[in-house]
Amino acid sequence: MTHTATTHPPVQPPPASAASPWPVFWVASIAVFLVSLDATLLYAAFGALRAGFPTASPADLSWVLNAYTVVYAAMLIPSGGLADTYGRKRVFMGGVVLFLAASAACGLAGSIGWLIAARILQAIGAALLTPASLSIVLAAFPTSRRAVAVSLWGAVGGLAASIGPSLGAFVVDTAGWPWAFFINLPLGALSLWFGAGLLKESARPDVRRRVDGVGIALLIVGVGALALSIVQLESPAWTAGELALVAASGAVSLAVFVAWARATPHPLVDLSLFSNRTYRYVNLATLSFGIAFAMMFFAFFFYMTGVWHYSLPRAGLAVTPGPLLVMPTAILTGRLAARLGHRPFLVAGSLVYACSGLWFMLVPGAEPAYVSQWLPGLLLSGIGVGMVMPSLAGAAVSRLPVQHYAVGSAVNQATRQIGAVLGVAITVVLLGNSTLSHADFVPLYLGHVGLALLTALLCLAVDTRPNRPAGS
Repeated sequence: MTHTATTHPPVQPPPASAASPWPVFWVASIAVFLVSLDATLLYAAFGALRAGFPTASPADLSWVLNAYTVVYAAMLIPSGGLADTYGRKRVFMGGVVLFLAASAACGLAGSIGWLIAARILQAIGAALLTPASLSIVLAAFPTSRRAVAVSLWGAVGGLAASIGPSLGAFVVDTAGWPWAFFINLPLGALSLWFGAGLLKESARPDVRRRVDGVGIALLIVGVGALALSIVQLESPAWTAGELALVAASGAVSLAVFVAWARATPHPLVDLSLFSNRTYRYVNLATLSFGIAFAMMFFAFFFYMTGVWHYSLPRAGLAVTPGPLLVMPTAILTGRLAARLGHRPFLVAGSLVYACSGLWFMLVPGAEPAYVSQWLPGLLLSGIGVGMVMPSLAGAAVSRLPVQHYAVGSAVNQATRQIGAVLGVAITVVLLGNSTLSHADFVPLYLGHVGLALLTALLCLAVDTRPNRPAGS
């Protein structure tokens, strides 16, 4: 670490006779499930929002989606630093409270401006609780069981993100768009109630580390500007020159952030994290897989509704079999990764995911044939996601010291969010036509396959085998 504050010795793993860590896991995971669900659920509610706010322009409505993604990605790393400094339980519980209050405000919104503002608060709450949640889970489990716990934690988030549009389609169709937000309240309240009694503080510095306000500001500006330039690629409200200027501002801010982190004694992100070879390559793989995942996911709805002309609720139901495979695959993968390391499953899962892209590119036709032409590719994608996405989260923190869990996991989660923004933007650019045919999807699926193969190649450098150094 580049700062000089001393801390208590790292929290020791609980002994075998200690109480089961699984209640702690489920309390932390419920909140993460809601956050991941909320990140994708509104894609199914966009039409209902347009009807609910008839005077709002499409550009205004897009910010209901984009504001959440931009702020969430920008705030994840600062939130990891805050969790490491002020305590994981404290930041987690505060994030849950803010997320639930903002969810209620979203559902009660009477104007598009109110809704966008509430979504920004919701994203801040989500960013506060996400890295703190993983840190709490890691501290609750002994080292020998962390691979399983982290894989399952990642699977919970991946499953929620995958079922978001299908659940959103059902909820919005039956109860209206406000319930896309009100659905968070009962589960979130359970997490808050049980968390108050079950969770224990896992980081209490003797000397409280100064919060790097300059670093937080530079990172928010940098990530936020880059994300803004991506999500607004198709917006008529922005010219190419304006977006280029925004992107350049983001790049400059990130460059200054790196220089500042090297110079200040109390940086938000300890850049020595990236001296670890496994951590570097895991984050590069997370970016490439995040792009590919978003491309595949949103292309599915474009194909179902634009080529096969499924209704949105029917398309939401049709996507369900793939996500259902994510959690059992992740559980099995996590158990094996505890003994063998993550690399075999990251590489194999990326290849399986590439095969799903080939299937979607070569097999489906213009006429609906779901069971024979789409379901096999969907099952392959579910297995691939279950092997790769949770394993990336687990591998990212597997060699980090306990005091870096929150920031280290936050960097990885933010990287995945940035990849998702890129993937959505690419999909909209390639499939933004009013009429679609199978041929329009070929470039997208070529990208899907290429990015999956790139992920496999990057993961060859990952080494998390037990009792072996990851390299540096």
